[in-house]
Amino acid sequence: MTIDVIERAPSWRRALPAAPAICRAAAAAALTRGAGRLKGAEVSIVLADDALSARLNRTYRGIPRPTNVLSFATAEPPRGAAALRLLGDVVLAYGTIAREARAQGKSLADHLAHLVVHGVLHLLGFDHERDREARRMEALEVAVLAGLGIADPYQAREPVHG
Repeated sequence: MTIDVIERAPSWRRALPAAPAICRAAAAAALTRGAGRLKGAEVSIVLADDALSARLNRTYRGIPRPTNVLSFATAEPPRGAAALRLLGDVVLAYGTIAREARAQGKSLADHLAHLVVHGVLHLLGFDHERDREARRMEALEVAVLAGLGIADPYQAREPVHG
């Protein structure tokens, strides 16, 4: 599997120098647990700021504000069992994520890992539009995060639906 991390906002490096490594570990765990028999996958993770998130959110979702995580899945079919499959991009907004982590009493690292897992699962086709789908996706997120040593992010609060 290939996991590219693109740093578009210096705030990530200043606040959390380990952000690229956290992203790679969380994405790899989500791909391993959520992809089943997928032989290879390529994912790009963009460590962005709120301004980029707001532009993308406005352009692609019609919502003129930043959001914590955006997932852009590709429609490219696999080209054979051994070939890598380009799954898409996950964009993470520093300001929004940092504010949420503080408000929820979580470390920035744990909240970032959770949102990477959440975004990658979206690339794999998981969703939370219906209650049953949301329960399935959230249970998978909790399991992946537990494997990374991160507590249940949904404990005693509302789910994060980036």
